[in-house]
Amino acid sequence: MTEPRTITLPTADHGLVTVTCPAWCVGHPNHRPDDHRADILHCGPDVALVFRGHDIGDASLVQSPFSTAEIPELCSSTPGVSVSLLGLTLAPAALCDFAAALDRHADQLRDLADQLYAILAGGDR
Repeated sequence: MTEPRTITLPTADHGLVTVTCPAWCVGHPNHRPDDHRADILHCGPDVALVFRGHDIGDASLVQSPFSTAEIPELCSSTPGVSVSLLGLTLAPAALCDFAAALDRHADQLRDLADQLYAILAGGDR
């Protein structure tokens, strides 16, 4: 059995704090010594959202183990997915809702592409 991974981070309000990292945590690169304990954030690997070589956003698993807010959008102690396009952290149901909205937006973009094809072909002006 693998031993739990721990890390000790300096905090402004609780001194050195040792936390157990979830298996998906890749580190705490943005943690600063002047952060508070509630600001400690476990981060999973970024999933890049790229279109034709342009980074349009990213998403990753996150968890704030000492957060007292159980509001996913504010990074709670419950793991969620942080989506840079929104600047929010989403629970599973909200993440599915967001994906469905992106599907709808994709349909709208395809409709616009069809209109543009028609315009470029000399149709509707």
